[in-house]
Amino acid sequence: MVFILLSTFIIVPTLMGFGKIMENLFGSLLGGIAGKIISGILGISLIWTVLAFFIPLNIYVEIPTVLLGMIYFFKDKLYLEFYGFSKKDYSLISIVSLIILFCGSFYPYILDHFGYYVPSIKWLTEFGLIKGISNLDLTLGQMSVWHIFQAGFSNFSDPFLRINSILLIIYTLYIIEKKSWIQLCFVPVLLLFSQSPSPDLPVIIFSLIILNEIVKENKNTSLLFAFSVFVFAMKPTMIWLPIVSFLYSIFIIKSNIKNLIPGIVILLLFFIKNIYAFGYPVFPVSIGDLGVRWKPNPEVLKISSQYAIQKTYDMQYSYEEIQKFSGFDYIKNWLFLDGIKAKINILFIFSLLFFIVFTFIKKNKIISLICISILIKSILVLLFSAQYRFFIDVFFVIFFVIFINYFNQKKSLVIFSALSIIFIGFLTLPNILQTYLPSFKLGNFMGKFEKEQFYKPSTYDYNKFQSYKIGNLKFNVSKKYPYNFDTQLPAISESFIFEDIKANIFPQLIDEKNIKKGFIWKKLNTEEKKEAEKVINSINNSYK
Repeated sequence: MVFILLSTFIIVPTLMGFGKIMENLFGSLLGGIAGKIISGILGISLIWTVLAFFIPLNIYVEIPTVLLGMIYFFKDKLYLEFYGFSKKDYSLISIVSLIILFCGSFYPYILDHFGYYVPSIKWLTEFGLIKGISNLDLTLGQMSVWHIFQAGFSNFSDPFLRINSILLIIYTLYIIEKKSWIQLCFVPVLLLFSQSPSPDLPVIIFSLIILNEIVKENKNTSLLFAFSVFVFAMKPTMIWLPIVSFLYSIFIIKSNIKNLIPGIVILLLFFIKNIYAFGYPVFPVSIGDLGVRWKPNPEVLKISSQYAIQKTYDMQYSYEEIQKFSGFDYIKNWLFLDGIKAKINILFIFSLLFFIVFTFIKKNKIISLICISILIKSILVLLFSAQYRFFIDVFFVIFFVIFINYFNQKKSLVIFSALSIIFIGFLTLPNILQTYLPSFKLGNFMGKFEKEQFYKPSTYDYNKFQSYKIGNLKFNVSKKYPYNFDTQLPAISESFIFEDIKANIFPQLIDEKNIKKGFIWKKLNTEEKKEAEKVINSINNSYK
C-alpha cells in the first residue's frame, strides 16, 4: 500500500504538469485537477507511442518525463488547486483512496496479466514497439496504448505495475470535483481491475467521464472526439465511444468538421502502430491488408479466429460442434451456457432491450445517440466474438444514463459502502467466490491476503525457463507454465509454439543481429523441422 501511495505522489503531479502543458497548447477538456491529469495521460501516452517506434520506454524516457511534469507542477503552483476541496471532500478522498490502495495491493489474478499485459510491458521497456511482434506471439500484436503508458512509468515510478490503482484514485478526484455522485457506485466494482494494468479499467473510467461531459453538453467537441478515439485506441471494442462523440458533435453541437482532425490524427497513429506490430490496422481482424511482409501467417489467424468463437461459448463446445449449430442454436446455446456467463449474457440482452424502451420513452436526442452507438457496438461484438468481457462496459453505460438523476451523494455513499464491503470480501476471502460461485473461474486464481501488502503490493516471481533455437531465432519458454510474464526476452508461449509448428512455420528474425528490426514467419525446412520436434519433445517432457 505504501509503495502504491508513493507511486501516486510521483505520477499524479507529473501528469498534472504535463496536463497543464497540454491545456496551454490545445485548451481544456474538463478543467480542474482531474481534467489536467487526464490531459496529461493523453499527452504522455501519445508522445510515448511515437517514441516507442524508435527507442525503448526505459528509465531514460521516464526520468525526463517525470522531471518536466514536476517542473510545471511546481512552477505553475498547481498544488494550490488541491486547496479547493473541503474538509468533507478530503475525508471522502482519503477513505476511498485507502480502500483502493488496499485492494490494489493484492496479487494479480487476471490471466491476461501473465500472458499479455506484463509481456507487452517488458517488450516495450526493453525494446519499444517491435515490427511484426505478432509473429512471435500473436497476443503481443495488440500492444495497447495503455500498456505503452504503463511501460513508461514502470522503471521506477510504478515498478509493481499498479497504474490502475492510481487511475482509480484520479477517478475519485474527478467524481468529487464534478459532484458526479452516481459514478462513486462504480468504484467498488472496478476494484477488481486494480491489481493489473488491464485496459478494461481505463476504458470504462474514461468512457464514463466522456459520457458525463456529453450529457452535460460540453461544447469542446474537438477534444471530446480526440479523447474518445484515444479510448478506442486502448481497446477497439470501445468503438461506440468515438461514434457517439462524432454524432454528438455533428447533430447536437453542430461542430465544424475540422474539429474532428485531432481525433483523426490519433486514429491514424493507432492504425500505424497496429500495422507495425500486427500487420493489419485493427487487431485481431485481418481486414485492410496492405501486403506488409511481417503480417501473421493466415493459418495462425484462422486458429485464433476459431479460438475466439470457442471463447464465445466459454470453451464448452468444440469449433466443429459450433460450426454445426443452426441459427437458433447459436443464440440458444449462448444464452444457456453452464455457469455464470449465461446469466451475464441474458442480463446483457435484457439490459439492451430495457435501454431501447427507456430511450423511446425519454425521446431525448443525446440518449438516443448513446443508444444507437451502444447498439452498433453490441451488434459488432455479437457478430465477431460475444465474450462478456467485450461488452461489460455496456452495463456501466446503461446504468449511468438511466439513473444519473436518481443518485445523490447520500444514496451513492450507501451503495459505495455496501459494494465495497462485498468486493473487499471477495478479494480478502477468495474462498467465498470459489465455493459459492465456482463458474467464476478467475476466483480460483485470487491470492490470499498477506501482511506484507501494507507496504508492498503482492507480486509473483517465477523466472524458470528453457532456451531453444529454431532457424535464426534463439528464444525462451517458461518451464512447466503456459505464460511468459517472468521469462527473459525473446519469449514465446507454449501454445503459439505448438500452433506454429503444426502450421509448418516458425517466427524468424528479420535481422539476426538486431531484434528491433522485427520478426517474420517462414516455412520450416528439413533441418528446422528436426529442431522443432526437439523443442516440442523437450516441452512435453518437462511436465513428466
